[in-house]
Amino acid sequence: MKKEYAKHDEEFKKMIVSLCETSKDKTMSDIAREYGITRTSITQWRKKYGTITTSTGEVTNNDEILKLKKELQQVQLENEILKKAVAIFSKEQKIK
Repeated sequence: MKKEYAKHDEEFKKMIVSLCETSKDKTMSDIAREYGITRTSITQWRKKYGTITTSTGEVTNNDEILKLKKELQQVQLENEILKKAVAIFSKEQKIK
C-alpha cells in the first residue's frame, strides 16, 4: 500500500522555516516533534524558503535566486536576438 504524505501549504512551510531561523531555545528536532513533521521536510523547506546572507550583507532566498536566474536567461536570449537583428540590418544597409 502506498504511504500517504501530509500536504502542507507554502505559508505553513515558510512559518516553520522562520521558526527554525529565529528560535533560540528550540532545535529543529523540537519543532519537528511539536508540529508532527520530519526533520528531512524542514531541511528541504529551509533550502527552498530559508534566508541566505550574501557576501555583501544582502539577505535573499533560493526562490528569489531562481527567479533572478530565470530572468537573466530571458534577458540573455533577448540580447542574442537583438545582436543577430543588428547584424542582419547592418548587412542590409551595406548592400544599399
